[in-house]
Amino acid sequence: MNEVQVVVAHDERATLRVGDVFLKVDADQSRIDVELAAMALAPVPTPDVLWRNPPVLALAAVRGTALGRLGEPSPVSSSAWAAAGAAVRLLHDAPLPSWPGRSLTEDAVGRLDAECDWLMRNNVLPADLVKRNRRIAQRAFRSWAPVFAHGDLQLTHVFVEGDVVTGIIDWSEAGKGDPLYDLAVLTLGHEEHLDDVVAGYGADIDLDVVRAWWSWRSLCAARWLTEHGFDPAAPGAEFDVLRSAK
Repeated sequence: MNEVQVVVAHDERATLRVGDVFLKVDADQSRIDVELAAMALAPVPTPDVLWRNPPVLALAAVRGTALGRLGEPSPVSSSAWAAAGAAVRLLHDAPLPSWPGRSLTEDAVGRLDAECDWLMRNNVLPADLVKRNRRIAQRAFRSWAPVFAHGDLQLTHVFVEGDVVTGIIDWSEAGKGDPLYDLAVLTLGHEEHLDDVVAGYGADIDLDVVRAWWSWRSLCAARWLTEHGFDPAAPGAEFDVLRSAK
C-alpha cells in the first residue's frame, strides 16, 4: 500500500498524496467547480482529473519539478523560469472565462487597510515597516484589463522538466484577474528570477506594479497564514519580502 502524505491541511481544505494520486478535500465545493472549469479551458498543461466524489477530487500527479519553494533557492534553471513566463502569457492571452476571479476581493484597498491595521494593532510587525509597504502596495491600484488569470500562481504550483512546463496545479482561484498579480505571486520571494519570467512572458511589464503586489500579497496574507498554521516569518517568506521592499 502506498504511504499517505499530507500535502496541506487546515480547516478550509486538505490535500493528500497517495502514490501518484492527489486527493483534494474542500469544504467549499464551489472552489472545486472553478478548478475543474478552469483546467478544462486553460491552454497550458494541467493535472488529469481521475474522478470526483464530493467532497473529494482525485487528480493525477504531474511530471517534473516545482519551480521552487518560498525561502529556498530554486532548483531549476533560468530557462525553466522563462518557460513558466511563456506559459503564463499563453494563459493570459486565452479567452476570458465566464466567471469572475477570486484572487482579489472587490475592495483590495479596504482589505489592505484592514490587514495593515491588524498587523500594527497586534504588534506583529514594526509600524514603519507596515506603513512603508502599504505605500508601495498602493501602486497596484490602477486601471488594468482583465485576463484569464490563475489567481494563486505560487512557484510550487508550476512544474517543469528541463525548460518545458509540464503542469500547473491548484486552479481554485482562477478567473478574470490582473495579469501582473499572477506574475507577482509567481516571483514572490524570488526576485532574482523576475527578469527570466518577464523575458519568457514577452511583453512590457511595469515592474513597480509587480513589486507593489509583492507588498500587498505579503501584508494581506500574514493574518491568514498565521491563523492556518503557516509561518510568514520563516526565512525568505512574506515578512522578509516586506523587509526587502523598496
